Amino acid sequence: MLWSALTLFAAAFGAATILPFQSEVVFVGLQLAGTLPLWALIAVASAGNILGSVVNYALGRWAEHYRGRRWFPVGERQLDRARDWYQRYGVWTLLLSWAPFGDGFTVAAGLMRTPVWLFLALVSVAKTGRYILLAWATASVA
Repeated sequence: MLWSALTLFAAAFGAATILPFQSEVVFVGLQLAGTLPLWALIAVASAGNILGSVVNYALGRWAEHYRGRRWFPVGERQLDRARDWYQRYGVWTLLLSWAPFGDGFTVAAGLMRTPVWLFLALVSVAKTGRYILLAWATASVA
């Protein structure tokens, strides 16, 4: 049971970072196998996914220190466009942090200095909601 929880946590954590990872397959597999109670699956997957997003947020905060350096992978124009886009659509885009393109939103939130409490609140709702919906969809099919 512990290995199942650790595997799910690692998959969810990896999926939330900029790494190409999928946690849904692990989640559904464990749900169908019945290794852990459903509430535990949702809690472990959500915690891993939220903490992975915190890594992205930290990368965004860190990136600002290196803005303008020649080796920095993002140019001034791209950062300015990202800032304009984020100011236009705001922190509410973090409710889409569960989507495949949501990693960019979490990095942008760090770059734009979104308050940590607001970041955590919105990302927690999005990530936990996704796993609840996934559990419901899997339960209704199985």
